[in-house]
Amino acid sequence: MTIVASWPTPKQTGGNRNFGLIRSKGDHALFGRSTQAMKARWKVPANRPLADFAPTIILKAKDFATEITIHNAREQNMRTEPAISREHVTNNQAVRQTLLGRGIRPETLPPEEDVKKVERRLTSEQKKALKNPDGLDAE
Repeated sequence: MTIVASWPTPKQTGGNRNFGLIRSKGDHALFGRSTQAMKARWKVPANRPLADFAPTIILKAKDFATEITIHNAREQNMRTEPAISREHVTNNQAVRQTLLGRGIRPETLPPEEDVKKVERRLTSEQKKALKNPDGLDAE
């Protein structure tokens, strides 16, 4: 999942490494296990983001927790990795509890199709459609 530019700057949090650390702690709070454990469960290649295989509900859950973190980090003038991490973990735990309360266990959901494969298929289909415009239904 991409972190929005409105997060505190790397200088404020101690570097780009801390962004990964914050996200990783959030994943652990949401899934109840590490990002690496979820990658193994979903068979995500090591060099690919977990989000490329995540079901839409997980993407929305992660995005919601991130937006709460951004809002509260701004409002409370959080500047350090530990403060932002605590906030992000708390928000992911709250989102997890909401999901669990609705019968959704994030760690047991199956992965979605690899987003890169979907992109390639859509590009291929678009090229085929452009090559064969008569194949489109006319209304």
